[in-house]
Amino acid sequence: MRIRKGLSGGQYKPLTDEDIQKIHSTNLKVLAEVGVEVNFKEARELFRAAGAEVDETKRIVKVPGDLVEELIEKAPSVVRLYGRAENGELDCEIGGDAVYMGTGGTALNVQDPGSTDSRRSELSDVMNMARLVEALDNIHFYMLNVYPNELPVEDVDVNRFGAALTWTRKHVMGGVYTLEGVRDVIKMAKVIAGSAQELRERPFISMVTCPISPFKLDKRYAELTMEATRNGIPVVVPAEPLCGATAPITLAGNLVVQNVDSLAGVMLTQLTHPGSPTLYGCISSITDLRDMKYLSGAVEMGLMNAASAQMAQFYKLPLYSTAGMSDSKVNDAQAGYESAITGLMVALAGGNLIHDAAGFLEFCMTASYDKLVIDNEIIGMVMRAVEGIEVNDETLAFDVLKEVGPGGHFVSNRHTRRHMRSEQYQPQLSDRENRDVWINSGAKDARARAANKARDVLEGAAEPVLSQGIREKIRNEMTGLRADVLGL
Repeated sequence: MRIRKGLSGGQYKPLTDEDIQKIHSTNLKVLAEVGVEVNFKEARELFRAAGAEVDETKRIVKVPGDLVEELIEKAPSVVRLYGRAENGELDCEIGGDAVYMGTGGTALNVQDPGSTDSRRSELSDVMNMARLVEALDNIHFYMLNVYPNELPVEDVDVNRFGAALTWTRKHVMGGVYTLEGVRDVIKMAKVIAGSAQELRERPFISMVTCPISPFKLDKRYAELTMEATRNGIPVVVPAEPLCGATAPITLAGNLVVQNVDSLAGVMLTQLTHPGSPTLYGCISSITDLRDMKYLSGAVEMGLMNAASAQMAQFYKLPLYSTAGMSDSKVNDAQAGYESAITGLMVALAGGNLIHDAAGFLEFCMTASYDKLVIDNEIIGMVMRAVEGIEVNDETLAFDVLKEVGPGGHFVSNRHTRRHMRSEQYQPQLSDRENRDVWINSGAKDARARAANKARDVLEGAAEPVLSQGIREKIRNEMTGLRADVLGL
């Protein structure tokens, strides 16, 4: 099967060039006149030394427009997130309008294969989700998508990353919770890579550290951002302003908050270490105005993340964007249309790394094994749409048309055989049989077929992707790491 990834989006543009300029100028006004609350003293000192105005009493940092643009320009326009396949086929080159789609995080609940109920997620789910992601070709990266509720917070980081790195070769990205946890994860990754230098050259992990909307960098995440950056680990600095709650009700106003918040994170990484790999990020959405709860499947989320793709391209920054979720509690029609619509919008806009695109239900509170399988199919179709239509002499097929002539057919033509496996997306989950064949096969709908696929993977032989020697070395060197995550 042909895997489509890293294809060029950018066909869909909800913002005009004039819109982009207006948003940009407003971003600069906010950063210079309103400022950002920075609650980590060392970070404030970096801004001050660079020429920003710092009010130490209020912890407000105001950054003039020329300094904003200078710091943004220091950030690389492309960040390569490495997988662990020798031929590089699992790498993701994030930047421009290239599109990759994968999981997201972090849900507190999971839905088991075939179930419509949910339960609290555990460390074993991190491992099992990694195994399923490894088996699903259209999911391009594994962002740690569930939280191990049974662990104390100080053990979460090393165990989540340890579980993922043991069970999938795809790039592993995750939110982080403690400074020691970040250090432990980096130490473990160095063991796997072979050395600190090899990890810097081919980082197969990345970390997410979130600013707080509106206009706030808290102490913990500023500190975590700087620690990861100093060690050469790619950092994502996404903002999650919600229309009518932590941002204006208007989508344009939300975009300003999102831009300012994420740009503040980008600037901090570049002040810490110029040129450090950083992804500008958007998790913007809306609230349900009846009760102010977060909504994940709204079409407006797709609009704002598509617009953020345009802003990232304007700033020449790699983008971490959001799409593909649903507010439905089960894998029903709502889950399908909400996930497909936002996923298609953001991918066609050229959102680079689209997270949350596989597996999420119920306002991102529940990660579903079955939906991972269903979304693998949706992503395959979305990426076929991103690929578009190739027009050249070979695909226009004039010579073939002339050869076949009026009233002929193309079924047995060599041109058909040459292109039949690459031109059309071949579904892995969809049913395209006649009704009688479908009935004789058990009349299973998509949910049932997805559950069967998930069970087949999870009930099959579990093979760690790390050698036993590396796993034993990690176990001996890392405190707080449970042996079962390593398959030992």
